[in-house]
Amino acid sequence: MPADRHGREPAPSDETGRGFRPASLDAVNFLLADVRGALGPYLNVFLVTQQHWSQSEVGLVTSLAGWLGLAVQTPIGAAIDATHRKREAIVLALVVLGAGALCIYLFPTFWPVLIANTLIAVVGDVFGPAVAALTLGLVPQRMLARRMGRNAAFDHAGNVAVAALAGLVGWLFSQQAVFLLVPVFAVLSSFAVLSIPASAIDQRRARGVEASAGGEANGGAGDGEKLSGMGILVRCRPLLIFGICALLFHFANAPLLPLVGQKLAAAHPEWATVMMSSCIIAAQLVMLPIAVLVGRTADRLGRKPILLVGFAILPLRAVLYTLSDNSAWLIGVQLLDGVGAGIFTALTPLVIADLMRGTGRYNLAFGAVATMQGVGAATSGFVTGVIVDRFGYSAAFLTAGAMALIALAALFLGLPETAPSSPAEAEAEPLPEPGLAE
Repeated sequence: MPADRHGREPAPSDETGRGFRPASLDAVNFLLADVRGALGPYLNVFLVTQQHWSQSEVGLVTSLAGWLGLAVQTPIGAAIDATHRKREAIVLALVVLGAGALCIYLFPTFWPVLIANTLIAVVGDVFGPAVAALTLGLVPQRMLARRMGRNAAFDHAGNVAVAALAGLVGWLFSQQAVFLLVPVFAVLSSFAVLSIPASAIDQRRARGVEASAGGEANGGAGDGEKLSGMGILVRCRPLLIFGICALLFHFANAPLLPLVGQKLAAAHPEWATVMMSSCIIAAQLVMLPIAVLVGRTADRLGRKPILLVGFAILPLRAVLYTLSDNSAWLIGVQLLDGVGAGIFTALTPLVIADLMRGTGRYNLAFGAVATMQGVGAATSGFVTGVIVDRFGYSAAFLTAGAMALIALAALFLGLPETAPSSPAEAEAEPLPEPGLAE
């Protein structure tokens, strides 16, 4: 095939990569959602309703695990940038995740749960940046928005599947049995990841560097690459602003589903797992078409207008939870999570790719933003647990709503539009070092 004016060979197919089948990446996103979905809110509900932990104890365990996990998030992103074994990194993380879930199932007491949940939080840092890196390395820039939307859609479909399966397992057996789903899906996920040929991944593009004349065809840093220093994390003002917005968004959003699940479990203890599954399924069914829609419109409408809609949904949702304890109402309000979180999830990898294009630090930046998200989520777990114990659920919901309004204001006032002027232009030329780009 003839090379283009930058010395790059065109992709052998729309999805690029020798021997790569898009269905493999679809399966990875679907099954990894299943692995992660069998933990999280189910653990909180199980500890409160079955093990009779206090809200403060649950908040402490989740916060400590979250804080340690976020401490290694950015280094993990940098390591994913550097390694060519991104598939193997995902498989190793899946092994640890499955072992942690088995530990929680067998020993649901404070110290085993704390240790296992901490290990799960640490290896959980691998999946987001690693899958995004695989996507960048497999898909050309002109198709990235649609592919990221498709990734998010299959992720949400996986969440729906595991929520339904977890609800069935919890109803037929026990809440504790739900954790046995994790090792099963970990094995399936490993097969899906390894079905992507290593030779199909453009290692430069996977870290946000466009191949240039004089570089290696598919390897690491070639002579034609120019990588930005790690200081790009603080020099790129839009990235800093987006990270702060992500922190505030997750501080407000992370505790909402567990709190709703606990309210439902307290009212209907015999249906606790089924109720939690209903909340998850309700949101994920909305997220699936939202992700596809975002992928198809993000280039045409821009990233910022769509993000503003997603951020505006969150404070509304938090306030609506305080209006009624009716189960149907709570599950209905949870549908709004499908719009807000669905937009944020679909656009985050794309916004970071916009800002880091040409720097070679995509996964480092992804890890840094994920760290900011983790700071918000981990801190809110403890804060809202204390608020619920002392002031009740409504106070916790309103606190989350106030933080969501601050996040919306920060996004509106501080973040510029990140989309390239056209996909063709984005494909042709890497961005200059973003530095203090406005």
